[in-house]
Amino acid sequence: MTPDEIEALFTRSDGSYFCARWGRPLSPVVFGVEAQTLGVVKGALEALCALCGHAMAETDPELGANLMVFFCRDWAELTGVPNLDRMIDGLEPLVARLKAAEANQYRVFRFDEAGAIRACFVFLRMDADMAAVPAETLALAQAVQSMLVWSDRAFADRSALGRLEDGRVVLRPEIAGVLRAAYDPVMPACAGDASHALRLSARMAATYGGH
Repeated sequence: MTPDEIEALFTRSDGSYFCARWGRPLSPVVFGVEAQTLGVVKGALEALCALCGHAMAETDPELGANLMVFFCRDWAELTGVPNLDRMIDGLEPLVARLKAAEANQYRVFRFDEAGAIRACFVFLRMDADMAAVPAETLALAQAVQSMLVWSDRAFADRSALGRLEDGRVVLRPEIAGVLRAAYDPVMPACAGDASHALRLSARMAATYGGH
């Protein structure tokens, strides 16, 4: 990927640049699905943590779980989740906005003092489009978007995933390269300047031969 292509992945609709990675091991919990789907989601997260050299843990010492994934059929269900309004400021107005936009997914990140990701809340409304996606594909796509804070437009035109000739869906190699570079210990936990994209490009070229 060129530096400009990498920069676009973290440049938001308002023109600002922002990238952040996790600063602590992931401790995921999934609500609203059967145990089999829970295993698929956790498996996707484990695979990406292995790719990035990041850790997972059974529990977060501060929060218990720090990556919470909520599956629902209707956004209104979220207002009935115990204590969710304590974790998500302005939950009812958010639900109203998601309803009005007919959205089927939304993510909220929380950050620590260093700007690294401290917690992530993923909300998925299983509309017809979402329900048509195989569980493995959905889990991998959500895992990718939870490992870093990407631009709100990062995957609007092209998915982070690709399909092999045998039909398997996998992470696109260039996106895998960006993830590995972002989690390189020499890189900052968060960045708000586009020069960060140049550093990511350099890490990808130096460590992975540009692939």
